Amino acid sequence: MGADGRHRLQLCPWQLPRTLQIREVGPRDGLQVEKPLSVADRVRLIRALADAGVRHVEVGSFVSPKAVPAMAGTAEVVEQLGRLDGVTRTALVPNERGARDALATGVEELTVTLSASAEYARRNTNMTLDAALRELEMTCKLAGEAGTPVDAVVSCAFGSPYEGDIAPAEVREVGEAALQRGATVVTYADTTGMATPARVAALIDAVGADVGLHLHETRGTGLVNAFAGLTLGVTRLDSSIGGLGGSPFATGAAGNVATEDLVHMLDDLGIETGIDLSRLLRASAVVAEAVGHELPSAVARRGPRLSKPSQYT
Repeated sequence: MGADGRHRLQLCPWQLPRTLQIREVGPRDGLQVEKPLSVADRVRLIRALADAGVRHVEVGSFVSPKAVPAMAGTAEVVEQLGRLDGVTRTALVPNERGARDALATGVEELTVTLSASAEYARRNTNMTLDAALRELEMTCKLAGEAGTPVDAVVSCAFGSPYEGDIAPAEVREVGEAALQRGATVVTYADTTGMATPARVAALIDAVGADVGLHLHETRGTGLVNAFAGLTLGVTRLDSSIGGLGGSPFATGAAGNVATEDLVHMLDDLGIETGIDLSRLLRASAVVAEAVGHELPSAVARRGPRLSKPSQYT
């Protein structure tokens, strides 16, 4: 117990960060598997997230509307949003053409996905890793000319539903190749929910903690994997409002770690995110009404454990 009478988890053998950067991916990853929402509904959601204190939002993707109908109209979403004070608007791009379209809207960051699993890449983008790296290099060149950072997201970083476990050293090689071709940072994604705390530890041991993690709740381990990352020094996490999401190219893949659940846990741990949970739950209500079904997020369904922050943080 500290001098102020509060119990502190820091007395345990973990060194937790004081702050955490959350990138909200709900408007893209969360909505891509839902029925297409109107541009107005998507803008309303993003504004609600910004009002809650979210400062990094993946607003959509510049992909073929035939491939992902829910992402049609992303340019209109960005246009109607305009610049949001203090908010980084991110867009996923699959290739050079998508990068040009995204950069023309003025977004502040691009994300590009690569895969540590060759079979998943074939089903997702029908590209080999070499081809994907060539596209990434062209995208990074365009983005560099515009002064826009690029986050290379390595999917299936904790295993493939088609090929099984992938050695952390092999996953690291994909991330290193992305950085060599101009990516600013790398995020490692548990695309189909195969990560466990032990596998998170093994990957961080191989790649270092200066990376982002993108986690899913397919097997109910997303939040505990996030905590494992925190204990290992990771300070960047992706999450999705309501716990929505999932890859349309992997059968059975569930949604992302819910932003509400993550912020609820971080508040209790005394880790600063800048996000107000009560306002975030209003954004949950916005997206629940828009998609027309109950959200996977436990905190969205049942509310926070207390109406005020815990005295034990």
